[in-house]
Amino acid sequence: MNTVVPPPPPPAGMHRQRHGDRGGRMFSASDDTAMMKQIQATHTPDGRVVDVGPILSIIEGIFRRAAPSIDSVLNGKHEHTDALLDEKANLAAYDGILEALAYTIHRISCEISCKCTSGGGGDAHGTTMAIFNMLSTYSWDVKVVLALAAFAVNYGEFSLIANLYATNMLAKSVALLKQLPDILEHSSSLKPQFDALNNLIAAMLNVTKCILMFRELPPQYISPEMPPLSTAMTHIPTAAYWTLRSIVACASQIASLIGLGQEYTPSATEAWELSSLAYKVSNIYDHLKTQLALCHQHMDEKRYSEAYQNLVRLFETFQIDNMRILKALIYSKDDIHPLLDGSSKARVSLEALRKRTVLLLISNLDIAHEDINVLRNMYTESRTMHDNHYEIVWIPIVDSDPRSPEWDEAHLHRFTELQAMMPWHSVHHPSLIEPYVTKYIREAWHFSNRTILVALDPQGKVVSTNALHMMWIWGNLAFPFTKEREDELWKGEVWRLELIVDAFDPTIKEWMDSRKYICLYGGDDIEWIRKFTTAARDAAKACGVTLEMAYVGKNNAKERVRKTALTIAQEKLSHSWVDQPTLFWYFWTRLESMLYSKLHHGKSIENDQIMHEVMTILSYDSSDNGWALFCQGQMPEIARAKGDSALESVRGHEKWKENAERDGLVPALKEHLQSIHTPLHCSRLILPGIAAGIPERVVCAECGRPMEKFIMYRCCIE
Repeated sequence: MNTVVPPPPPPAGMHRQRHGDRGGRMFSASDDTAMMKQIQATHTPDGRVVDVGPILSIIEGIFRRAAPSIDSVLNGKHEHTDALLDEKANLAAYDGILEALAYTIHRISCEISCKCTSGGGGDAHGTTMAIFNMLSTYSWDVKVVLALAAFAVNYGEFSLIANLYATNMLAKSVALLKQLPDILEHSSSLKPQFDALNNLIAAMLNVTKCILMFRELPPQYISPEMPPLSTAMTHIPTAAYWTLRSIVACASQIASLIGLGQEYTPSATEAWELSSLAYKVSNIYDHLKTQLALCHQHMDEKRYSEAYQNLVRLFETFQIDNMRILKALIYSKDDIHPLLDGSSKARVSLEALRKRTVLLLISNLDIAHEDINVLRNMYTESRTMHDNHYEIVWIPIVDSDPRSPEWDEAHLHRFTELQAMMPWHSVHHPSLIEPYVTKYIREAWHFSNRTILVALDPQGKVVSTNALHMMWIWGNLAFPFTKEREDELWKGEVWRLELIVDAFDPTIKEWMDSRKYICLYGGDDIEWIRKFTTAARDAAKACGVTLEMAYVGKNNAKERVRKTALTIAQEKLSHSWVDQPTLFWYFWTRLESMLYSKLHHGKSIENDQIMHEVMTILSYDSSDNGWALFCQGQMPEIARAKGDSALESVRGHEKWKENAERDGLVPALKEHLQSIHTPLHCSRLILPGIAAGIPERVVCAECGRPMEKFIMYRCCIE
């Protein structure tokens, strides 16, 4: 944006007032209130509505052609690829309006010409008030445009003669009769005057366009009685006055050139007067622009509030299909295809989702690659299942407005990189998601930058505000991802190894099918791992059984787990997922998903064994030590303990060896662990922020007493 520099002090010895009160009196300590009462007294509009927008477009074209440098000082950028055709179209469309207003424009033009000539003797304020009286029945915006049109006629005629003076005999003859100096010959000496003139014209155009913008504000979103529009309306008469006053000053500047012939000597006083007015009018424009921005902000808030409430009501209303819901969420218009098909990479319409079960994958641009990779496997598998067919749509929620300068190449690169990884549908660009939709997603579905998967049935009804937990636990078996389906699946589950590790590891699945003794252990203390794996194998050997062991890592410690798994593989301590690190993430994500699913169904460790065991393992993982659990095949009985207890128990296998030979290794070890359990212990449970909220009351999985709640701030997962 270009700003008008404050004018320099007036030239020394500036006493002569060639055109009435121009100069010092213009900024004297006058009674502004009295002046505004005088202006308001001339304002008696008759209610006519006149669309002067096309006229202003023609006026702007005149000034641009008369003085191309005006473009460089106008606020903002203006593109006019075929302005002449546009003006012809305006003239044709509004010929009747122009015909009705032509006489008024001519009268004002004559008033300006007569009063502003060097011998006119009138003063600038008096001439300005005379124009206001001529325009008394029009609204403020029409007054300003018609006065500007009258000056544009005078300035355009002057510019035609000045520009054609050297090449057109008709123009030269007219210039001689008017005793107009050769502008080209005097270009150097006249430059300060014309620079100041062009700056003032640009400032007048900006104010005029701004006044028109206030008139065009939709009354259903903001009324003239409502702030900030009411505040702006009190300043528009002042803006109109100083715009008309500036028109008179510009006309006087042009008139001062006429009749002075070749001997014309430019006056520094005149340039200073125009610069002073440009500075004042530019300040008025800045103020109006601020008020206009506040009006637009008010309207946006009202529009978004209205759109938000419409979206709320839409989800509360029965729909015959999902199209109205999807259009409201993603893109309501039909002018573009808003989705990108991840498989074909082609733009498609929302029709591709009609009457389908749709899973809305909602995340920010920090969505984990693990989320995408595991979900991609399940989505690909679903394509081969006739009864479990659903569509996924990625809806990116970004903090900065994708249409703002903050949305840079780095954001765009990250977005396209993630989009390329997804075989399902995604929103073509984040800018398609309206702010009120983002608000709804955050408030109604509790999205807080942690990835969620909202399930919509074929009618667009929300059947789950986060089906991601179901997806991680049961995969495509969770279809159609309703609460009823989740209840049904939980009824068929008991706490056993198959629930803990599912079938994502073929090696462990083979161990379960062969009814082998299995030990899962976790943590990242490699010294404890070395001691424990050695002692556990010794204990199994002493009991005459074969024990298979698998390392499952530690939650939210990706790099440390990677290094630990590499050491385990190199030293052949046990089986681990060193070549499939995503499985570490999936193991812990599934356990967290079980916890959140149970919390969502109102379960607690007092009344639900699965939740009790899940919280126990999560609390083990939250400690600094390792942990272990033992089972046999798919048998439901499981022995588990924290690091010190687990290591002490397998080292002291002589104490329960006989029971193991009689009852089996897992029952004997479980009984021994219970016998050495003491009430003195320290447990902690770290739960990440989740959409369902952190439970107010959590009891210890060891003793059943309520745990004390603390707040932990964490800058990284390592």
